[in-house]
Amino acid sequence: QVQLVESGGGLVQAGGSLRLSCTASGITSSRYAMGWYRQAPGKQRELVAQIGSGDLTTLTTYATSVKGRFTISRDNAKNTVYLQMNSLKPEDTAVYYCNAILGLMNHWGQGTQVTVSS
Repeated sequence: QVQLVESGGGLVQAGGSLRLSCTASGITSSRYAMGWYRQAPGKQRELVAQIGSGDLTTLTTYATSVKGRFTISRDNAKNTVYLQMNSLKPEDTAVYYCNAILGLMNHWGQGTQVTVSS
């Protein structure tokens, strides 16, 4: 059974930092592209950041709104992907979801709430 378990969310003041973690089980996550998505109330889920697999682990993609503030990384030995979020803004408030994708296989975590107060 595949599980992606996120942690690290919480309440933080604007300008603060959080680090999200997502640990995978039931898959060899190193084979998967891993990503973070977020969904704010009343809005569609959107890609925040993604990191490649295998030889593409240095390939990262970021939403324009988080470039320069967020950093995605992975530790394949721990089957874990991270999202370091700095200079947080109230508009970053959302449920953040971990995603693992390999071809037609697409797995999601249950989400972790991030709330940024002004």
